[in-house]
Amino acid sequence: MSDALTGTGVLPSQQIEAMVASGAIAADVPVDAAQIQPASLDLRLGTVAYRVRASFLAGSGAKVADRVSEFEMHRVDLSNGAVLEKGCVYVVPLMERLRLPAGVQAVANAKSSTGRLDLLTRTITDGGTEFDRIAEGYDGPLYAEICPRSFSVLVRPGMRLNQVRFRAGQAVLDDAALRDLHDAVTLVNGPAVIDNGLGFSVDLQPEETDLVGYRAKPHTGVIDLDRIGGYRPADYWEEVRTTEGRIILDPGAFYILVSREAVHIPPEHAAEMAPYLAMVGEFRVHYAGFFDPGFGHSEVGGAGSRGVLEVRCHEAPFVLEHGQIVGRLVYERMAERPAQLYGAGIASNYQGQGLKLSKHFAAP
Repeated sequence: MSDALTGTGVLPSQQIEAMVASGAIAADVPVDAAQIQPASLDLRLGTVAYRVRASFLAGSGAKVADRVSEFEMHRVDLSNGAVLEKGCVYVVPLMERLRLPAGVQAVANAKSSTGRLDLLTRTITDGGTEFDRIAEGYDGPLYAEICPRSFSVLVRPGMRLNQVRFRAGQAVLDDAALRDLHDAVTLVNGPAVIDNGLGFSVDLQPEETDLVGYRAKPHTGVIDLDRIGGYRPADYWEEVRTTEGRIILDPGAFYILVSREAVHIPPEHAAEMAPYLAMVGEFRVHYAGFFDPGFGHSEVGGAGSRGVLEVRCHEAPFVLEHGQIVGRLVYERMAERPAQLYGAGIASNYQGQGLKLSKHFAAP
């Protein structure tokens, strides 16, 4: 591991900056400071999208560019903006490339606003055998596989749909360590359900309203991802209301719900949302999984923040009940405290949130 990278755990913003300076993270268009988050790096779309017949992984020993040539249907120039159509699969070369130091691996995920638009975005690499996983020592380009599921979207080069987190060694907290951390700093308001991570449940009995979520409408207009606060929720979403503490999820439908618990990520830790076991129901809590150091932290305006749940139902209608466990947060130690925290002067969109659509929609 490079001398500039010290400690075991998730690498913080200042160590990501060191990776940029050393060339471990490189790009033809220099990395912008705004891409560097407390515990991750935002990745930028390049100038072309390849419409492909199906999702794929490069596979051991193979290059993504070669696989694209096998499955390409046509290519889309993004230079002046272009629409990625709902239901289609695209591969977009990213501006960033990596030369990971020994001992450092990476994991990628969709950004929060990407997940809340039901925009399936996964990172693939040369030789990759898993989505969103980048092996120690990887030296090569990065690609985003993008499949808009609910809405067609207008994209441009430089847009940031996914992010990558770097880690040195293994720093996941086991259940005993997680209980100790909760006892010390209170990770969740209310009882802490700890079993392979911190469990969280769905809120279907809010105190002052019967509005519990939103369901994506099936036939809508295009969403320009650069247009912030510019869309009426009613044009894209149906409100989900109940006074019974339960809703029925429809197969194939996409919902925005919210956790019952307000969660807290202390500055010396990061977390990742993991879906609950498939055996508990015909749904999954989906794409955007990173929780940054400082999320819900009182010093930076959080005082606990709800987790927004991006839920898709699968084969059969499913009754979702208030308080049902739907996911868990897996906590990891940071290699060191980040120089910047979520919500502290870095234009964080979701600190202190409750039930909330992506930043593209005006307040209801």
